[in-house]
This record gives sequence, structure tokens and C-alpha cells, in this order.
Amino acid sequence: MPLINVKVIEGVFSPEQKAQIVRKLTDAMVTIEGEAMRPVTWTIVEEVRSGDWGIAGKPLSTADVKALAANGA
Repeated sequence: MPLINVKVIEGVFSPEQKAQIVRKLTDAMVTIEGEAMRPVTWTIVEEVRSGDWGIAGKPLSTADVKALAANGA
């Protein structure tokens, strides 16, 4: 039974976007493993507290991620 675990910084994605992540990642796995595996493919979207995620030795906040997205990075 496949398990897809996605970690994102809290407050970046809306509930609708997280549902889309679950659907699309499940669809991607099913294209690889076959439709029979859809009912047993689990997806978990975990939110990490703002500031508890670091890149290049620096904490990353929700505001930082939103600014990156707004700049198209």
C-alpha cells in the first residue's frame, strides 16, 4: 500500500489546494502502479509550523513562501 507524504509550511495552501495535491499525486502514482492500487494509495499533507523549516541555514516562514510564490520563484 503506497504512502505519499507531503510536507508544506502552514498557511501557504488553501484546503482546496491541498485537496488538489492529494488528487493529483494519487493520479500520478496510479499511472505508475495501476488503477487497482488507487483504493489503497494513501496521501498525507502535513503542515510544518512557520519558521520550523529551514533552507540554506535560514528559517523559512509562511510569509517568505508567499513572497517567493508572488515573485514566480
